[in-house]
Amino acid sequence: MKTFISAKLAGSILLLALALLAILHVLILFQVVPPGIVWGGQIGGASGNLVVLETMALLVTLLFALIIAMKAGYVRTTRFKRAAGFGMWLVFAYFVLNTFGNLASGVSAERLLFAPITILLAVLALRLALEK
Repeated sequence: MKTFISAKLAGSILLLALALLAILHVLILFQVVPPGIVWGGQIGGASGNLVVLETMALLVTLLFALIIAMKAGYVRTTRFKRAAGFGMWLVFAYFVLNTFGNLASGVSAERLLFAPITILLAVLALRLALEK
């Protein structure tokens, strides 16, 4: 896998994808994008649950971006190198589990659009997690 794609390129693609995901979460929070395309279509409107869930999703997305930036070498740190390595495996596991959730969703956007994207992100996260 290391010859297939460099860790730096995998990290760059992941960071771009997470930036787009963060934008999506913000657009859902401001109801520019309908909330019915996420969370299995179970959360709708301006409910308190939507705000809490989307805010948590945005925070997790930003945390993952920090972990990926550290692992890819964009954020240099020796103090948290081990934590970034462990965190990268958590990011990989999250994308794998998220793929299963998207495939099981009753919302076609999650099954047809988000599931293939999370499969790709899981492969890229695995590549970065394997980097020493």
